[in-house]
Amino acid sequence: MNIITLTTDMGLTDHYVASLKGAILSAVQDVHIVDVTHNIHAFDISQAAYYLRSCFSEFPKGTIHVVCVDSEPVINFGSPHLSSLPAILAYKDQFFVSNDNGFFSLLVGENEFESIWHVDDVLSKPNAFRFPAKNILIPIATQLAKGVAPSKIATQVESFNRMIALNPVIESNLIIGNVQHIDYYGNIITNISKELFYRFGENIPFTIFFRKKEYYIDSISSTYGDVIPGEKVAFFNNNDLLEIAINRGANSRNGGASSLFGLKLQDTIRIEFSPNGSRETIASLF
Repeated sequence: MNIITLTTDMGLTDHYVASLKGAILSAVQDVHIVDVTHNIHAFDISQAAYYLRSCFSEFPKGTIHVVCVDSEPVINFGSPHLSSLPAILAYKDQFFVSNDNGFFSLLVGENEFESIWHVDDVLSKPNAFRFPAKNILIPIATQLAKGVAPSKIATQVESFNRMIALNPVIESNLIIGNVQHIDYYGNIITNISKELFYRFGENIPFTIFFRKKEYYIDSISSTYGDVIPGEKVAFFNNNDLLEIAINRGANSRNGGASSLFGLKLQDTIRIEFSPNGSRETIASLF
C-alpha cells in the first residue's frame, strides 16, 4: 500500500484538506493518507520542516510526503534563481513533494540527499494556480504513488533554494539557542541538540536560563517523571533536542511551561557552562 502524508497550513475548519484527500483517493486506489498536521502557521515553512524532521524517519521507505505550505510557484524570468518551482526531493529513501521555496533546505540542513527534480511545466496550466496544492502538488504525489519515476514528470537539478535557518550560537562556555516549537502541552522544544550540548563535556556544571533570572535549570533529567508534579525539568526528547517542561504542568489554569515562563517562539534559551568550578554560586551567573 502507498502512503502519502499531508502537512499543510490550511487548518480544519474549511474544505481544503478534504479536497486534497478527495483528489488523492480519486487518482490512486491503494493508498493510505496520514495527516502530519494542518495547523502550520500560514506560510511558515520553517515550522513545516520542524514537523517533518520530527517524524518522517518513522515512516516506511517509499513514503510520499506532500508539504502544502506556501505552495504557489514563482516564475522569475529575469532572475531564474529567484523562482520557486514545484519539486520532488528524494531523501533517506522517501519522497518529499513541495514548492521549492526553502523548505527542502530547512528539512535537510547540512545532510546529504539523494536527488531533486523540478517540475518546469507549470505555466501551461494557469488555472492550477487557483489551488496549487491540489492542482499541482497532489498530482505529482499521485504519479509517484502509481510508480512513475520522478524523471518522467520532472527535470533533475543539482540543488534546491536555500533559506537561512535559526541555529544556536556557540561561544566560549556558552550556547545561545532559541525556542523552535511549543507543543500542545506547552512544552518548550529548543534548537539545541544533545550532540551540541555535550561538546562541552559530560560532567561540566551548567545553567540553563531564560526570561527572568529566577527561572533556571542546572541539571538534565531523563524524562518528565524525574521531578515531582509542578516542578520544572529539562531533558533531551525523542528527537535529541533540549526540551524544557513542567511535569504535569499543562491544565486549564496555566497551559504548561511556555505560559508559566512567558516563553514564545524564537525566544532565547541560554546555557552557561562553568568548567573547573569557575562559578561558585548560582547567583554569580546573573
